[in-house]
Amino acid sequence: MNTTHPESLIEAVRHFSDLDTCHEYMVNVKWPDGKVVCPKCGSDHIGEVKSRRLFQCKAKECRKQFSAKVGTIFEDSPLGLDKWFVAVWCIANAKNGISSHELARAIKVTQKSAWHMLHRIRLAMKTGTFSKIKGEIESDETFVGGKAKNMHKTVRKLKIRGAGPTGKAVVHGLLERNAGGSRVNAEVVPNNKRGTLQGRVRQHVEPGEVVYTDACKSYQGLEAEYVHGIIDHAQEYVRGRVHTNGLENFWSLLKRAIKGSYVAVAPFHLQRYVTEEVFRFNARKGNDATRFAAAMIGTVGQRLMYKTLIAADA
Repeated sequence: MNTTHPESLIEAVRHFSDLDTCHEYMVNVKWPDGKVVCPKCGSDHIGEVKSRRLFQCKAKECRKQFSAKVGTIFEDSPLGLDKWFVAVWCIANAKNGISSHELARAIKVTQKSAWHMLHRIRLAMKTGTFSKIKGEIESDETFVGGKAKNMHKTVRKLKIRGAGPTGKAVVHGLLERNAGGSRVNAEVVPNNKRGTLQGRVRQHVEPGEVVYTDACKSYQGLEAEYVHGIIDHAQEYVRGRVHTNGLENFWSLLKRAIKGSYVAVAPFHLQRYVTEEVFRFNARKGNDATRFAAAMIGTVGQRLMYKTLIAADA
């Protein structure tokens, strides 16, 4: 696969303004071994309709025509890859994310289309979860939701039925400390109870490893399987290597993106916004080109239809 990429947004806009360049790039992403395969019958006896940037299966019983978009998040989109690639570049490299309104103005599409595009790209950013990580791991949770003081009294009466995090979404995170750059695994969970939080720790962390948490009672009992370091934030935030400051930093980035760029996020869609921030955080040691390339690899084998996206709002 050709790994040359533009190095900045202005270069990306110029480079991918040519649809032939976009087509070639997408072909390299989808078929890195250079062997184009029919998505219908699996035959590699393929011809190319260069004037339309299409392929045609030469198998007698098939003869299907298809584009490089088929089998990716771009499938069935009437928008050209020139707009799609710029959108991928923007969301992969904007530290605080990019709103659908801002993207719509930048690439001249409707806000509705830009919103759908961004959610499709977030799906491509989803990486495989950690499988039994080792070393020093931080475990922490945060709550996402509006502040009671900012709500109208009628809304506050409906949503706020208790103290603290009541009525808010819970996001649990695990941070694997690494000299080359810590990595985060974060997921929206139904609650912050012991079974939920400890279940994720046991799912992703190798037994016997070092796990640092705050003094939340839901973590009590981890010491039976892990070296459990506890930091009580009512008294201190750091005690040697015992702290959760890495995850606290990640939570600040996540909430800055939600509050600053997206303003309001429906609980049904929250996981995709978390996925977006996890992708950028874990790829922070790279540059714009490597983040774009990583996001593009994730576009293959994914699809998110609009009717699925709005299902919870119906």
